[in-house]
Amino acid sequence: MKIRPSGQLILLILVSLGIAATSWAHDPGLSSATVKLGDGRIDAVVTFATQDIESLRTGRDGQSLEALAAEAVVLDRGGNRMTPSAVSATVEEENNVEFRLTFRDAGGGSVKVTSPLIEQLAPGHRQYLNVIDAGGEARTGQLLSAEADAFEITPAAAEPVHPPLPGFIGFVVLGIEHILIGWDHLLFLGVLLLAARSFVDALKLITAFTVAHSITLALATFNLVQLPAQLVESVIAASIVFIAIENVVRRGEPDHRWIVTAAFGLVHGLGFASVLRDLSIASGPDGIWLPLLGFNLGVEIGQIAVA
Repeated sequence: MKIRPSGQLILLILVSLGIAATSWAHDPGLSSATVKLGDGRIDAVVTFATQDIESLRTGRDGQSLEALAAEAVVLDRGGNRMTPSAVSATVEEENNVEFRLTFRDAGGGSVKVTSPLIEQLAPGHRQYLNVIDAGGEARTGQLLSAEADAFEITPAAAEPVHPPLPGFIGFVVLGIEHILIGWDHLLFLGVLLLAARSFVDALKLITAFTVAHSITLALATFNLVQLPAQLVESVIAASIVFIAIENVVRRGEPDHRWIVTAAFGLVHGLGFASVLRDLSIASGPDGIWLPLLGFNLGVEIGQIAVA
């Protein structure tokens, strides 16, 4: 059966929106945890996106945030599970839920930190763990997952019991993973390159997209630019549909497509930045520059591999 041009256009729009919507529905999610080792106490702060917590509560018949907070992090010292002396839950303006737990600590031996909620969230969920000593100095950072949801530290030692993957390399890997499962970004890149007639044309488009999203990725990570997440995701979906329609309506590569690519790239950069903000990288041991550069490099490696 032959589909008319108008039918092709409608079909292309529906497929584009469908894939983009599916990618959001299966976003694996990111969260952060900070564990501060103090004198006679250990404080833990765990931050999740509100949508992750709401999906978790739905599966538990609307369990209270305070009840979930008590499960957000588990500490064991010398094989003995520690009981939190204080637990609280707060819904933040940034559309995040923050769990705070305080543990009384007599010291001695290593401390095993476990994040049991990860395995109950979407497959592929990652959590960035920061460990801070009593002086407020960041000690180490580690990416946790459902397959590796625990990390062992020694408060008195200079190094953790199990040295983590170097922070920079860890963020490169995170960037690669994010672009490979970010079907909205990949779909945009795909419809963008469909009209490229040569390697040079494709290189121009990729460069324009890379430079643009790198700018807003940095600005948003430093909190210099902030836009509502729903607006950013909607514009990303619109960018896919716009380029797809342009491919059908205007045969060949449209004039000045690199300008349109750069414009939409700025918005895609805000989407990438939400990943680093959710991880609270500013409080990590490497500051903000190494994670930013590592994540951006990983995104570029992922894009080039796919392109």
